[in-house]
Amino acid sequence: MKAIFTNDAIVLGILITVLALVFYTSNLKHRGWTRFYSIFPPLLLCYFVPAIMVWPLGLISDEDSSLYYMSSRYLLPAALILLCLNIDFKGLINLGPKALIMFFTATIGIVIGGPLAILVLHYISPNLISISPDELWRGMSTIAGSWIGGGANQTAMKEIYDVSDTVFSSMVVVDIIVANIWMAVLLYGAGISKKIDVWLQADASAITALRDKLDQYRTSIEKVPTTAEIFALLAVAFGGVAIAHAGSDLILPWMENHREWYAAHNLHSLISGFFWLIVIATTLGLGLSFTKFRKLEGLGASKWGSVFIYILVATIGMKMDFQEILANPSLFLLGAIWMLTHIILLLIVAKIIKAPFFFVAVGSQANVGGAASAPVVASAFSPSLSAVGVIMAVMGYALGTYFAIVCALLMQAVST
Repeated sequence: MKAIFTNDAIVLGILITVLALVFYTSNLKHRGWTRFYSIFPPLLLCYFVPAIMVWPLGLISDEDSSLYYMSSRYLLPAALILLCLNIDFKGLINLGPKALIMFFTATIGIVIGGPLAILVLHYISPNLISISPDELWRGMSTIAGSWIGGGANQTAMKEIYDVSDTVFSSMVVVDIIVANIWMAVLLYGAGISKKIDVWLQADASAITALRDKLDQYRTSIEKVPTTAEIFALLAVAFGGVAIAHAGSDLILPWMENHREWYAAHNLHSLISGFFWLIVIATTLGLGLSFTKFRKLEGLGASKWGSVFIYILVATIGMKMDFQEILANPSLFLLGAIWMLTHIILLLIVAKIIKAPFFFVAVGSQANVGGAASAPVVASAFSPSLSAVGVIMAVMGYALGTYFAIVCALLMQAVST
């Protein structure tokens, strides 16, 4: 069914109006709204309302829209620069090893979840999925590439294991829908993270201390900006975006000349323009945090960064099409079992080492969501912590293809 509104200018206006209404109502001192947002965090609604507008309402659609591309290529790198300006490296180090432990636990959960999902579904009903076993594990290897690394890793697995276009398109749908549902759960969990931390018996004091320190610094330098100062802020953000795109455009052709070498060493991420865009933008933001540009936080750098992130969240929500779940129930059952394995392992390890839910959520999303959504989940806890998500997501890009190959070999073994 064709959407009612297909003009991106109209769709963007609708999305920003939705965001405005969500944040307006979430700040009302009314018992009903307070109770509502205690159950449904604002960021979750910024994600789900656009999804509902796609289906069942049919108002908007992601099919012919370039808004996700715009927000992920222009607004996301700008947000990363602005959100990283205020970062405190000493505070990041003080977070300790639990962040890394949860990141690698998330990776291992994906690696073992794929073959386990095949075994469980075969036990339930061997003929439930119409795709042949050989085509199935090959197709699932592309999901492994996406869930451990990102789009570049996913494409690499398609090439490595010669996945047909038909199977690949089905796997992309499973990847997007299952990953987006899990992201929605994480956004909800961020709103009740204190309760989850009590259950995990976790000490989140290091995270709280870092957040409070960054917030206090912002408060100490905060002022009402002039028009000139706002333009200076935007110049740093979008000037940085220009540098990141220019750098990516310079690096990528050189990398393409060595494609065979990178492919032979499973370094497909290095041949992705988006990978270099994110790396350069993040590096710029972190570099500027050591200079006087850090004082731009007083002009509202993190607030502007958060606005850009929320627009990205709304466009991600447009990619959630609930109809696809009804069209491919067996494949989504497979994806659900796979993701559930990932989640259970994360919670078990978090419970054992008493890791805060922040590390669970960001470690998971740095794998499953990558650089486009890891900072979104981190920002749900505090905009000041978004850099943690970006740094971990870049690690996922670097390791994605290697671990995806291990996962593919395990899936091949159980399929035969």
